Amino acid sequence: MPKSSRTQIDDDEKKILRQLKMNSKESIDNIAKKCGFSRQKVWRIIKRLEKNKTIWGYSAIVDNEKLGHKRFIMLVKRSNKPLGNTVNKIIDLTVQSKSKEIGVDISCSNYLHGYYDWMFVFTTVDIKNAKKFSEMVIKEYQPVISEIQLLEDIFSVVKCNVVNPDIQKIKEFI
Repeated sequence: MPKSSRTQIDDDEKKILRQLKMNSKESIDNIAKKCGFSRQKVWRIIKRLEKNKTIWGYSAIVDNEKLGHKRFIMLVKRSNKPLGNTVNKIIDLTVQSKSKEIGVDISCSNYLHGYYDWMFVFTTVDIKNAKKFSEMVIKEYQPVISEIQLLEDIFSVVKCNVVNPDIQKIKEFI
């Protein structure tokens, strides 16, 4: 008879993932204490989640304003033309490597379901660079793009499951 059911294993993983999403630098001892598990159990589960790619990596949540950067979201609508070689450019991360040349740091690149087909979330120093990036994407994928929307993220209330420590500043924007 198995020690734990699949449902229990999934629940245990979710508890640990919840803690890691709130603070990926949290010690294994603290995670174990918060979840009510042994240190060894938490370590084993984290290693398993890393091995099976449930956890892709770890990242710091940065205050872009303190770095002199702004955060932008670019939504891309595909045309009805066949993708052809464009798929290889997407897989090869062509845009990601070229973005560095113009001072753009892409934090998310997602294929979407809905009115828009692709989304980039990125930071750069100003709207001018954001527009350069937008133009570069249009040039790189021209035949398969029908529309691009560029949005500036004015204030992040919650980013990567963490509430902005300067949450009171939202009053200045509203």
